[in-house]
Amino acid sequence: MFTKIPSLTSIRYEDFNWKAVLLILFLVALFIRFPFFFRDYVDRDESTFIIMGQSWVDGHLPYTQLWDLKPPITFLFFAIVIKLFGKSFIAIRLFGTVLVALTSLFTYGIASQITSKKIAFWCAVFCVFFLSLFGSLQGVMSEHICTFFFMTALYVVFLKNGGIWYFISGLLLGLSVMSKLNMAYPVLILGLCLLWIGYKNRQLWSTFQGLVFMGMGTVLIVLLTVLPYYLEGNTHLWWQSIFEAPLAYSEGKFHSPLKTLPFLIVILGLLTAGFATKIIDWKARELQILTAIVVGTLLSFMQAGKINGHYLIQLYPLILIPFSMAVGKLPQPKKRYRPLLFLLLALIPMESYLEYANIVSHKLEKGSFFNGEGIDVPNYIVEHNLETKNIFFTEYHIGYWVLNESPPTKAATHPSNVVREEIFPYMENPRKTGMEELRYIMEVLQPKTLVARNGKKIFDKKLIEVNSYIDTYLMEHYTLVETVGRGLIYQRLE
Repeated sequence: MFTKIPSLTSIRYEDFNWKAVLLILFLVALFIRFPFFFRDYVDRDESTFIIMGQSWVDGHLPYTQLWDLKPPITFLFFAIVIKLFGKSFIAIRLFGTVLVALTSLFTYGIASQITSKKIAFWCAVFCVFFLSLFGSLQGVMSEHICTFFFMTALYVVFLKNGGIWYFISGLLLGLSVMSKLNMAYPVLILGLCLLWIGYKNRQLWSTFQGLVFMGMGTVLIVLLTVLPYYLEGNTHLWWQSIFEAPLAYSEGKFHSPLKTLPFLIVILGLLTAGFATKIIDWKARELQILTAIVVGTLLSFMQAGKINGHYLIQLYPLILIPFSMAVGKLPQPKKRYRPLLFLLLALIPMESYLEYANIVSHKLEKGSFFNGEGIDVPNYIVEHNLETKNIFFTEYHIGYWVLNESPPTKAATHPSNVVREEIFPYMENPRKTGMEELRYIMEVLQPKTLVARNGKKIFDKKLIEVNSYIDTYLMEHYTLVETVGRGLIYQRLE
């Protein structure tokens, strides 16, 4: 444990124990992510996970009352936090910060086995940056959850031996897959890679035995997730929602493997260049495994047919290790350039600085640090006693949670799912098309209040027919009663 840090350039990284590293990583993560604790939402998926978690707390298994396209461990994370701490944005975001710090710690643990502790430390710090900045990563995403379990499992595989440790790693890998299904690709690649290395080292039988224990742990987690559905006689819904629906979703009209090719070419090109120039040591067992897992993850992106910014959370820890090792081999910057490097390092969390300014401004203006239309719109609805029966949030749907309401239909849990008719059969939706679902909500349920976003089409702009329908319907049957920020609040005409 260090007692004094005279300057950043004279730190003795070898003196850091894991507790010191974890404390530093947590404080960095907390500083970066803290101002976003008060935001209504950062990504719409996080809002959906919160609503699904609340439904579980209320006694409804995932996919029964509400529905979303993720395995149940993601919803369980939110359900546990809500059960323990109630409806608290701060608690959810704080535990997200803990996930980021722990994921970065295990990244440090893996990196420190194949490079210096100095490089491993800065790799972990940048892992915090990349898991928290540059897009919609300040919220708690399913990728944060699955990557934490996966990197923990990988740490166990790299540093521990014996059947019990293989079994523990299998449990963690099972939790990762049951948080986000595409993790099945890197998990499978990891197993094949270990088997190949065991064969090359003439340890095939012992490796095979270890993988059997690992497989047992993974399968056990999958079976535990199906158990409550089995007890209710509803295993078909579990199977459809977790395994069949994602395949149907990836074959949707807006997805294509060709869209992922430019990104895949860049990542694989950089890795190939690193190995070809020997900046990255191909002979290192750990780097071979990391590279194989990166390829497996990229294959899962191809299968999904698109790459959202938050998908990259799954790649960042894996890529940062070899990248940090490559940077570590570059010539050290001259002393006169070091202040500039520290300045650039300090400027990286610019999004956080801006958000600190935003929450202070919001506090001075409205008396609360909590901000965003997902909070302000429900507050307006409550203050003006607007009817919330069958309320329909086409945007800012975290408002359901704030108002203690539920989406009007199972398909409307995530607003965009209303028109994703390719997944309707797997959520056991009685309507067959997106238009039919939308007509049911608007013409049969007739929500008294509808919330939309100013300057944005309610559904994807490519869906001309459904946008034309709802725009016309709103014009004829609703009146705009208030604009709160960018939130549009409509009331149904009598």
